[in-house]
Amino acid sequence: MIESAPFPYICSVKAEIIDKYFSTNDKKRLRFEALESLYLYWNERINVISRKDTEHLYERHILHSLGIAKVTDFASGTRVLDIGTGGGFPGIPLAIMFPQTEFVLTDSIGKKIKVVQAVADELKLDNVTAIHTRAEKVNEGFDFAVSRAVTDLKKQWVWIRTKIRKKGDCKLSNGFLALKGGDLTEELKSSGLKTNVYDLRAYFDEEFFKTKSVVHVPRKHN
Repeated sequence: MIESAPFPYICSVKAEIIDKYFSTNDKKRLRFEALESLYLYWNERINVISRKDTEHLYERHILHSLGIAKVTDFASGTRVLDIGTGGGFPGIPLAIMFPQTEFVLTDSIGKKIKVVQAVADELKLDNVTAIHTRAEKVNEGFDFAVSRAVTDLKKQWVWIRTKIRKKGDCKLSNGFLALKGGDLTEELKSSGLKTNVYDLRAYFDEEFFKTKSVVHVPRKHN
């Protein structure tokens, strides 16, 4: 799976934080371990993660992305659109966790999509498609859209609401899953949207997650 890499992989002990909260097979584990070397390599060339934050890659980027996996399981054949994926979050960690789910990762910045594609290629993630475009310009149907701290919830929902299919086979009803931080009271109130909020501190012990949540906007708004 990883023999063709242009640089040596380091099996990161930091990846053990994934094992703390998720059961993974050997293939998934190797892919999660490889993420540190991959992102350190690419971040030296194209800055997709704050340099001061790379030491917290597994907690603040990978595990944070997997907060969505605590809220729902993506059934086989589910299609997920990642809005403004940046360096591949939450899409890449979710694609590792759910290999039978199709992920389309979008971003308006071409160099970031270059990194996403390179990471997906190195890990042989054939369930990932990386597209240099804005999510609102993707003319396809999806079961879910996901994002991580991109912009205002209502604005994102307007971008993608017509792309969400009515019915799916997942634990949650089809819709939008947004990773958010801080006090969301005003943003949720002003959005006028029906939402379900899942506090990540209920799933993860680390201090970082005390103010983090997943907001679910169900498709039935349409």
